[in-house]
Amino acid sequence: MESNRDLDLDPNKDDLPLRANTNHMLVRHYVLDLTVHFQRKVIGGSIVLFLEPGVVSSKQGEAGSISNTPVQNLSQVSSKHDVSSPITPEPNKVRPPEEPSHLCGGNDVSSVLWGDESEDFTLVLDCCDLTVSKVEELDVTTVDDLKKLDVDQQHANTDHPSSSLVQRVVSMPSVCWRLQHELYVQCSRSPTVHNAQPLRFHTDQWSLQIRKEGVCAPHDFPRAVRICYETKLTGGSVRWTKDQDGRCCVYTMGSPINNRALFPCQEPPVAMSTWQARVRAPCDYTVLMSGKNQAFPKPAETGFLQWEYYVTMPMPASTFTIAVGQWLEAGVKHPNFEVEKTDKPYDKEPSFSLDNDDQQYVCSHMDYPCRFMVSAARAQAVIPHRVFAPPCHLQKANDMVLPLLPLCLTAAHSVLGVHPFSRLDVLIVPSGFSSLGMASPHIVFLSQSVLTGERNLCGARLCHEIAHSWFGLAIGARDWTEEWISEGFATYLEDVFWSHVQKLGCREAEEQRWLKALLRWRRLSDELQNSEEELQVLRPNKENTGEVSESGASVVKHALNPEKPFMQVHYLKGYFLLKFLADQVGEEKFLDFFKVFVGKFHGQLILSQDFLQTLLDTFPGMSSRGITLEAIISDWLDTPEMPEWLRDACSEWLRTPVVQEVKEEVAKWIHFSGSGGKGSKRKRAGPKVNFKELSPEQLVLLLEFLLEEPMLSLSTLRLLETTYNLQAQDAEVKHRWCELAVKHKHTAAYRDVEQFLIHDQAMGVYLYGELMVQEDARQQALARRCLSIIKDDMDQSACSVVEEMIL
Repeated sequence: MESNRDLDLDPNKDDLPLRANTNHMLVRHYVLDLTVHFQRKVIGGSIVLFLEPGVVSSKQGEAGSISNTPVQNLSQVSSKHDVSSPITPEPNKVRPPEEPSHLCGGNDVSSVLWGDESEDFTLVLDCCDLTVSKVEELDVTTVDDLKKLDVDQQHANTDHPSSSLVQRVVSMPSVCWRLQHELYVQCSRSPTVHNAQPLRFHTDQWSLQIRKEGVCAPHDFPRAVRICYETKLTGGSVRWTKDQDGRCCVYTMGSPINNRALFPCQEPPVAMSTWQARVRAPCDYTVLMSGKNQAFPKPAETGFLQWEYYVTMPMPASTFTIAVGQWLEAGVKHPNFEVEKTDKPYDKEPSFSLDNDDQQYVCSHMDYPCRFMVSAARAQAVIPHRVFAPPCHLQKANDMVLPLLPLCLTAAHSVLGVHPFSRLDVLIVPSGFSSLGMASPHIVFLSQSVLTGERNLCGARLCHEIAHSWFGLAIGARDWTEEWISEGFATYLEDVFWSHVQKLGCREAEEQRWLKALLRWRRLSDELQNSEEELQVLRPNKENTGEVSESGASVVKHALNPEKPFMQVHYLKGYFLLKFLADQVGEEKFLDFFKVFVGKFHGQLILSQDFLQTLLDTFPGMSSRGITLEAIISDWLDTPEMPEWLRDACSEWLRTPVVQEVKEEVAKWIHFSGSGGKGSKRKRAGPKVNFKELSPEQLVLLLEFLLEEPMLSLSTLRLLETTYNLQAQDAEVKHRWCELAVKHKHTAAYRDVEQFLIHDQAMGVYLYGELMVQEDARQQALARRCLSIIKDDMDQSACSVVEEMIL
């Protein structure tokens, strides 16, 4: 047992608290009714929570105890200790100051100290930077359609008829989901309970806590609760910014604090819920959201349109995504805006009903309308899809993203089978987005950095984000610190899908993957040398992975570390672990296993050992070769070192033909720089060297090898630029070119460096450090000038890292 001081979460530390007491009470469904106010830069309205008591029915639970009882056959995240209840300070502890409480209700509670020894049950929600004005208990007995439902004896509660009715709704079978959603909406509009004890609430830095006086147990707590609130401009869940055409927009950008600054919620992954949302935005704006349906706007109040979305697959609240802006759809005619036509390889197929289950397929997850159970869905290689972008990028989205998308979807289906989600929107997000992409249910964000150069970077990134539909969304990590379950799998599958899209032969595909493996090995080696060891471990909680407190609360280790969003160890080391496992059984068998694993575990949360043990059970011969669960965990998951297999494999990748070809070109450039690149005669005559054409990945490796050279002549750098037309290459190539320009103080290319820092913010963070470390006044001025230009639109995490570099 750890010491009690671990219960204290210092907000200055880098762990993220998950305070929701999910073992006591679960949110089963959210109904959001929100308005986007661009002038004030707030999102305001209400959210209604439909609740169900969890597996722990005691009134509060003793801090420090552990519940191993799963919730809906799923248990959850990291720490042993209960951090959910700040009600009673520990003896001899100095608690950090909290924000002022917000208390409401019909009675006078201003003198009540929230932290007293109350016997009342407290519902704890994850919440940050929200202005909560009111919390209400809803009287769903006023809903006429709800009264018509027969209340089963198991749901009957004569003392709390409203609770019985809510329980009846949340327990409806999936075949009735349309009726269920309609009842949720009607209930969300119910009046408050007449003459009832009001709900009191309190907010601190990380949570919203709600009580009803005299209610001491979860089973007696209201089951339908409405919270009225507004977001704050300081909230980290949404980003208010401008798109590439200078027009206002707002979107969820994958914040380390997830969605708790967008709406009060239960953030632990185990709190799987469905949601409906009604969002009002100005008429010239488009609202995109995680939603099963393609929303069509309806008139709202003057100057506003209303968009409605819903999901039927229970998901963690952290996966909810919204983007509101003046986006345009690629491949669609727009008034006053012409886009040159390209041949579309795919016409959208009509959707089909999921109400008729295919009884031949049996799922293992909780009951919801699952596409895996529908034969038509299993045969659908390409799901309906759309691509959105700001006007300045609409042509590129039309020319590159829209034609690639059905090819990537088809490749993914050929490898993993049925698409877990019924449709997909892709949005080119503002330049301040800090990643190349982000996947959420039914929607993918792409950085504008993937739109330049050849299609390789864009196609590979689309494949990566599409892979998250299976690993990261349909199958999620039960412990958030095990990010490799999402990112390692998507990185591995990205190569598989992309080689399918390119229709490469076996040998050609294998060589391409060797080259990518070498590039990733170099990146991983650099990261392991320049980061803290505790950030390099794939399973930070080790043997405590998946454990939570008695209430269900926990912490996510290092989630708030400002450097963590820019680290790739979970992507790269996780990818190499899967490559190692594939090497043991053969890739074809390994991918066949993936498909079977997806069929068994979709709709569920897993830990590393769930995947690994299933693999070992499927291929028992691995254990006889010493590849056991314990050995894999020790060598790959629980230690920061580079596994021995990876060091050996790297030497093999260096000897492959595609790499040898790059080495030959490097030798030519070094020779040219040392001799042929000098002298006025040679400059006039031109270089007598024949340089081979290289693929984008080979070009990245070439520039990385040249970066290791202590000296390159300026004429060599100039010839490099013109030979490979580096300004027109993709962002990965341009990044290395900028590094070369900085290292060798190639002032003629400083304009390229500036453009990269401004327009490729997802990749340029550490280039600022290279500009500063040279201690060159002109380079340092360039770094400061670029930051001043983009600071207001820059991702906050990226901005803080850069500011630390240049100050």
